[in-house]
Amino acid sequence: QVQLVESGGDLVQPGGSLRLSCAASGSIFSVKIMGWYRQAPGKERELVATITIDYRTTYADSVNGRFTISRDNAKNTVYLEMNSLRPDDTAVYYCNAHIQINLKMPPDDYWGQGTQVTVSS
Repeated sequence: QVQLVESGGDLVQPGGSLRLSCAASGSIFSVKIMGWYRQAPGKERELVATITIDYRTTYADSVNGRFTISRDNAKNTVYLEMNSLRPDDTAVYYCNAHIQINLKMPPDDYWGQGTQVTVSS
């Protein structure tokens, strides 16, 4: 059984910074792509950033230059460093990981429970 546990969400003022973490645990053979998505009230879930096992990254245009995704493969953990936060960054942030639990099984998608980020003065 695989679990993704996020942490780091909080209330922050505009222009502030936050760091989200997400650790994958359980029966894991390999963690392929890891990423962060977010969902604001009344909106669809959207991609924020992804990072491959060999550290290639992609970002949504809205966060490029402000957010940085990174990972620690030894800890099966992904991070999202968020700077210059704006009110429109307010959302529940979800961790996603493409995980292979053994050599016989193809990778599958797993999701965390979500962590709330609120940007407000």
